[in-house]
Amino acid sequence: MRAPEFWSESGLAARLLAPLGAAYHLAGVLRRGLVSPQSVDVPVICIGNLVAGGAGKTPVALALIDMLRESGLKPAALTRGYGGSETGPLRVQPGSHDAAMVGDEALLLAAAAPTWLARDRVAGAKAAVAEGAEVIVMDDGFQNPGLKKDLSLLVVDGTYGFGNGRVIPAGPLRETPTSGLARADAVVLVGSKDGTTADEPLFAGKPVLRARLLPRDDSLAGQRVFAFAGIGRPGKFFQSLRDLGAEVVGSEAFADHQPYDSTALERLRHAAKTADAKLVTTAKDAVRLGPEAPRDVTVLHVILTWDDEDAVTALLAGLAQPASDKA
Repeated sequence: MRAPEFWSESGLAARLLAPLGAAYHLAGVLRRGLVSPQSVDVPVICIGNLVAGGAGKTPVALALIDMLRESGLKPAALTRGYGGSETGPLRVQPGSHDAAMVGDEALLLAAAAPTWLARDRVAGAKAAVAEGAEVIVMDDGFQNPGLKKDLSLLVVDGTYGFGNGRVIPAGPLRETPTSGLARADAVVLVGSKDGTTADEPLFAGKPVLRARLLPRDDSLAGQRVFAFAGIGRPGKFFQSLRDLGAEVVGSEAFADHQPYDSTALERLRHAAKTADAKLVTTAKDAVRLGPEAPRDVTVLHVILTWDDEDAVTALLAGLAQPASDKA
């Protein structure tokens, strides 16, 4: 998948590809119009985005899972398993499954809650309910019409927004902002330095939940690091290290979800050693290195924090009731 940085804000290529983008958008509209969403016996929270990668859906899903569990509910995660070979429905077991089988995001989710991988979202949701889930947090699937959503949150990167505003392949969008925002119940705005984004006028009065991704610790501050990442926006990770106070003496960007082989890892190790720097990557990349990240690779773990957690709690209130409270 191309990183959002690939698409220019303007230019001849974007204009020439615009008709293909319109066709891509129309195909999605037709698909959603022809499919009747199916309900399951518990509420479904969908964490989606409009940009093809890099918005921060998985950290938002993990944060909501924690909040739901703290409220007494039994959440389960549901994911397509992008980048993995399995089609599901399959309960993800980190000790038995690797990223090549289930994808990196599934492994991150499975470390936090029972996680089901399913290309057929309805089948996956039903499997989760059968094992006791009281609420389902679906990572991605906003454009998938098969499963009925009770709450749809649209994640937007506050520094990137909607890019050049064009639909794939002319831009980074999976559909137009007007179309996507019409189905969203709220926007999660992640990482805007000043609390706003140029695309905010497009939010059309939707509730905006502001959040930030913060490192769990500052141990890399003042350290020389060589960073690598294969995520939607590698540059965002590199800048996060600089904001933390690390000295980024070198970096290498890979494609989103790209697996790492021994040759690539050895090349990265050599680059870090030559620069007398620590080799650093993201948690999402680390799970693609094997069951455990090699000891010579430092993982920068981040957590999502809400500017107004009460507003998020209010939005979640009433979606589901803990089994212990039911008559």
